[in-house]
Amino acid sequence: MRLLSRPESAGLARRLTRHQLQVRWLLPAQLTEDAVLLVSELVANAVQHAGAHAFSLRFRRRRGWIRVEVHDPSRALPCLLPPDHRTLTGRGLIVVNHLAGRWGVDLKPHGKSTWFELRVTGGGRS
Repeated sequence: MRLLSRPESAGLARRLTRHQLQVRWLLPAQLTEDAVLLVSELVANAVQHAGAHAFSLRFRRRRGWIRVEVHDPSRALPCLLPPDHRTLTGRGLIVVNHLAGRWGVDLKPHGKSTWFELRVTGGGRS
């Protein structure tokens, strides 16, 4: 899904994530809520730092895992910074690093894909 690079797109991305995981894939509520929070962080980074008109959101599922990708046209890599208690920003990737089973960045010919994966335990449909 292609979304405009605006702050309000984070809310739309959260709703799309919740719908995909809870309604379409019937995944557990806690897994869904973790994914919604992680999507919010990756979308915030794309909106704030990519400097692009739009970004895209992609959901993938394979046995035992879900993967969510945020694609943007910037090739600048996000950095996991140490926590700084003097500021209210810059903690998004700390949250991603803590909650995601795995996460990373894949450079593409025209940008990058920042992604996370969460393990699926029981429930849901393919």
